[in-house]
Amino acid sequence: MMAGTKVPPEAAAARPGGRDNKTPAPAVHRRGGSRATAGSGRMAALLVSPTLLVLAVVVLYPTIMALHESLYGPKGLDPRTGFISTTEPFVGLQNYADIFGEAGERFWNAFWNTTFFTVVTVGLETVIGVAMALIMHQAFKGRALVRAGILIPWAVPTAISGLLWRWNFNSDGIVNTLIGHQVLWTTEGFHAKVAVIVAEVWKTAPFVGLLVLAGLQVIGKEVYEAARLDGASPLRQFWHITLPLVKPALLVAVLFRCLDALRMFDLPYVLVGAQKTSVETLSMLAQNEASNVRFGPAAAYSVLLFLYVFLIALGFARLLCADLVDGGGKSRRHGSGRRRTMTFSRRTEVTA
Repeated sequence: MMAGTKVPPEAAAARPGGRDNKTPAPAVHRRGGSRATAGSGRMAALLVSPTLLVLAVVVLYPTIMALHESLYGPKGLDPRTGFISTTEPFVGLQNYADIFGEAGERFWNAFWNTTFFTVVTVGLETVIGVAMALIMHQAFKGRALVRAGILIPWAVPTAISGLLWRWNFNSDGIVNTLIGHQVLWTTEGFHAKVAVIVAEVWKTAPFVGLLVLAGLQVIGKEVYEAARLDGASPLRQFWHITLPLVKPALLVAVLFRCLDALRMFDLPYVLVGAQKTSVETLSMLAQNEASNVRFGPAAAYSVLLFLYVFLIALGFARLLCADLVDGGGKSRRHGSGRRRTMTFSRRTEVTA
């Protein structure tokens, strides 16, 4: 460029060493972008508001009323005045304090029964449900009939399922005929727990299988073809390909089953009966208190059950979100499913 020639401001800004090379974008665009973001946020809030309103009416209001009711005691003889009280007296946190006192034994028994049923049934349902999903995912003759047969128990109402298994567990029922012993399954004892677990797993394992099957449907066949070409055995394919890729769907299934099992009421109530120490759950305990017009203690048990379920759901939600975020990072690092399989096969020595 000749000396003395004037450089236009636009050219100076475009040059690498130009003074205006780091000039920020005009403020008009930033204001326009923030305005568009605010508009989309308002639209999203408007679309979600009906759901939030329904949840507030169906969930939030009953929860607040249960918490309020748990602060009152049952009607009856007022120990201070000696007269019959026609209104529920305000007792504060006394209903919660009684859990660690005179009413504590029954509460903790129901709490451990609920936890035991949840852990055992959900564990068995996860294993059996995954096996069902793998069977339903295979291509063979009569697959539609097998799928329908597996899913039928889940479609049966819980009360009907309880009556069906009560008939099976009778003293002269099918179960005693098969084992060759006379066991009173629907009475007190550990065998009553076994009866509830068998009936619960029979009914709800297909639900886990259905959700896992949905996860299996989205796995591309080329992933398994690449693994077979590299000599991976079926067990190694299942452990290193199938399980990691269906993990989000499996976690959702386990979450739903845990929340449902923690609220277990109708199956043990119909199958074994009420006020049975061996199978009494927190829901059954709250219902029994309410049926005896002790609404304050019943509300206290319900609030504690709500907190228990909420903590379990919160833990699963954090685990599920962390898994999804981690899965997204792995996908960005390794690319498609086929490339991830090839990377694994190059890193690991695979035997045919």
